[in-house]
Amino acid sequence: MRTGRGWVWPLLFATGLSVTSVAPDAEAGAVAVRYTEGVTHGFLTLRTTAGDLLAEGDLLQVVRPEGVDSRLVFHFKDGSLYDETVVFTQSKVFTLVRYRLQQRGPSFPEPVEISVDRERDSKGRYSVKSRRAGGEAETATGEIELPSDVYNGMFIMILRNLPKGAGETVHVLAFTPKPTLIQVELIPQAAETVLAGEQRRVPVTRFVLKPKLGLLRGAVAALFGKTPPAYHCWIVTADPPAFVAIDGPLYTGGPIWRFEAVSPRGPARPAVRR
Repeated sequence: MRTGRGWVWPLLFATGLSVTSVAPDAEAGAVAVRYTEGVTHGFLTLRTTAGDLLAEGDLLQVVRPEGVDSRLVFHFKDGSLYDETVVFTQSKVFTLVRYRLQQRGPSFPEPVEISVDRERDSKGRYSVKSRRAGGEAETATGEIELPSDVYNGMFIMILRNLPKGAGETVHVLAFTPKPTLIQVELIPQAAETVLAGEQRRVPVTRFVLKPKLGLLRGAVAALFGKTPPAYHCWIVTADPPAFVAIDGPLYTGGPIWRFEAVSPRGPARPAVRR
């Protein structure tokens, strides 16, 4: 576990705002496809807990022969960039095929470039490049076991595909800088409601995404103040489900920020002439 200003914990949620339906069987360890992903252009904002705007972003998703290509980009007001791309297949279950992450600028403790490619069913190759402030560049490369339920950049989509009221435990890769497999519990909470528009209230489920580090790793993380906080994600529970918002940091030790879906506004109405 890195003891400096860490960037260990990449964003968990990138994929999925639009849905259509299919209901195949699942294999053990992976999440079954209940709603297939398709072409999407989602609009997002990133704000502080006080509501101050930090960044505006796009979720761009297309279907290609090799799988679904989903890219999340946040452009910060201070010039920082968060650029995350995940390629996955959705034949009966969701399977991560390729993952890319770039983050740089004053909003982050250090610039990072991460890539993971699944080469065989359970094997993948990774490359991690980083540079500490005032230090030399670091590069880590190698192979890693990739279970079928590794879901970096796919958590919103995974939550939308869980049966109503059901939880799950899956895996995510945390980078220290070498990747480490960590279990994440997806825990549904009591039903809530949120506003859609000015008056309409819609039912949502809040999920708590809680990392499970184990006794030894958890003790080391706590010792250095690097215990990753739980994320909180709100999903509309009506069929088909939809993403609302998520609270969590973009890197270990970072502040809690809110990521929300927003809708483009119509053009201003012309003034009425009398």
